[in-house]
Amino acid sequence: MKNLKLIIITGLSGSGKSTAIAAFEDADFYCVDNMPVDLLPKFLELPIENAPEIAGLAFVMDLREKGLLSKYSSVFESIRQKGYNFEILFLEADEKILLQRYSQTRRQHPLSQSKSLLDGIRAEKEQLKDLREKAGRIIDTSHCNVHELKSIVFNIAQKSRKLVPMRINIQSFGFKYGTPHGADLTIDVRFLANPYFVPELKDLDGEAEEVKNFVLNNEETPIFLEKYFDLLDYLIPLYEKEGKAYLKIAVGCTGGRHRSVSIAQTIYEHIDKQGKQVGITHRDIRL
Repeated sequence: MKNLKLIIITGLSGSGKSTAIAAFEDADFYCVDNMPVDLLPKFLELPIENAPEIAGLAFVMDLREKGLLSKYSSVFESIRQKGYNFEILFLEADEKILLQRYSQTRRQHPLSQSKSLLDGIRAEKEQLKDLREKAGRIIDTSHCNVHELKSIVFNIAQKSRKLVPMRINIQSFGFKYGTPHGADLTIDVRFLANPYFVPELKDLDGEAEEVKNFVLNNEETPIFLEKYFDLLDYLIPLYEKEGKAYLKIAVGCTGGRHRSVSIAQTIYEHIDKQGKQVGITHRDIRL
């Protein structure tokens, strides 16, 4: 679970914590409202990290839990020492705005049982002062409506998602059978000499050593591969940075049996050496 981003949502009552956790839920985070801080270390031991649909974890912790202030510091330090990556997101708003929101919802402030609403708001602000100082991000929601706040928090959630390695698929194909659907990058290698016109190679395919040697030893091939590898080495990290989940690279020749197969295999080997998640298919090799 240490690979999952952990967000602690806290802040003033009425500042929009329920809206914030809803935004994280929309971003595929596993969310728990009013999470007891004592249970956090135990929760992090649960085997949910391998669930591919979970982008991260988000928990609301606030003064609804009476023991939060006395326990959060030691609990947060203990999980930090265990290597968990977490961020505190603190929400707040102006006193007048909070008073207005409470008058509209008729909810009871957690600290106003024996005092006025304003006194409760000010008491909460004072009690959460130290926790606010530890926050990595503070959002003033005074001038945000529900939709605006949800949009702000959703963007934060998207940037906080766990990094899932981009999956790269190399596919060879024949132009005579049409270009592959959904290819992000397509390269035409029909400029290379065609083994089809060499009698002893015609009935073989691009996986045969004889065909690979013919294609790769073509005087144009090393020059082409050097330039194309430079392009891929430049583009792939940019696609990963952008958050792209899949990248499909299509390599085409006339029939999809010889040149495209050998070149696609060579591209696959180049990317595989970099430790990327890469696969290869030959669409038309048997046609």
